[in-house]
Amino acid sequence: MADSVAVKTPETAIQPTPGGRRSSLRARREARAAYLFLAPWFVGLLVITIGPIFASLYLSFTDYSLLQEAKWVGFDNYVKMFTDDPRFLASLKVTTIYVVVSVPLQLAFALALALVLDRGLRGLSFYRSIFYLPSLLGGSVAIAILWRKVFGADGLVNAVLSIFGIQGPGWIGDPDTALGTLILLHVWTFGAPMIIFLAGLRQIPSSYYEAAAVDGAGSLRQFRSITLPLLTPIIFFNLVLEVIKSFQSFTQAFIVSGGKGGPADSTLFYTLYLYLKGFKSFDMGYAAAMAWVLLLIIAALTGVNFLASKYWVFYGDTK
Repeated sequence: MADSVAVKTPETAIQPTPGGRRSSLRARREARAAYLFLAPWFVGLLVITIGPIFASLYLSFTDYSLLQEAKWVGFDNYVKMFTDDPRFLASLKVTTIYVVVSVPLQLAFALALALVLDRGLRGLSFYRSIFYLPSLLGGSVAIAILWRKVFGADGLVNAVLSIFGIQGPGWIGDPDTALGTLILLHVWTFGAPMIIFLAGLRQIPSSYYEAAAVDGAGSLRQFRSITLPLLTPIIFFNLVLEVIKSFQSFTQAFIVSGGKGGPADSTLFYTLYLYLKGFKSFDMGYAAAMAWVLLLIIAALTGVNFLASKYWVFYGDTK
């Protein structure tokens, strides 16, 4: 009886079974196939993304003109930006004004329109598509050219004003109003945040409004006490995206100002000045340093937004 009992020794216990070997072999084959299919993505990540990132970081510490070899200059490019380049400071000021003014106006307009569409209009899908179009077209060269024509000295805006006996200025040719036209163009591209706001409004239970109405709360009180708090995560999401996108605006200023940022640098966006330094003056080292400063600015503002969100963004029962 005892002789018939099989005793498992450590050597026999670790021997793989034929089925286990086949499973392991199949797993290795599947892993190799997965890596083979992922290889183009990894190559693209290294060659198109990670490689240029580190190359631009290196070039930001050099004097590089595309025509000569890069010469290491340390932090000279960064020091020059803040101490010996008034146009850099001007571009930073113009871009900051553009972001601070245009982003809140755009989000407020998008939210107001989303509230109107949320009332259950007939043909909602049609209106939603029509209002989304500006977001698709607003960053295009064609719309920027059209904007330049509309706000030119002989443009559509002045033609309408002349009906009422008002002689309008050349809006894009006046330093006091040129940036305002670009802010208006950014506000006009309200479609994407509006769609997101509308989706958020559709997620708020109607029972909340019914209970508030029973308690005698009017529309304004319902908006302040129900809609706005429950929409704060959506507002935060749109705010972060629009701030990042606004700092990267380029096409509108390039076309409207003729690629110079005029008049009197009133439309000299940060990205436009970066382009002028890199591809007009061929100062690629300086342009690379500007790009990294922009990255740090956007990262810092995004971090501030996330830190401040805990004081005003509501997630369910938490704030």
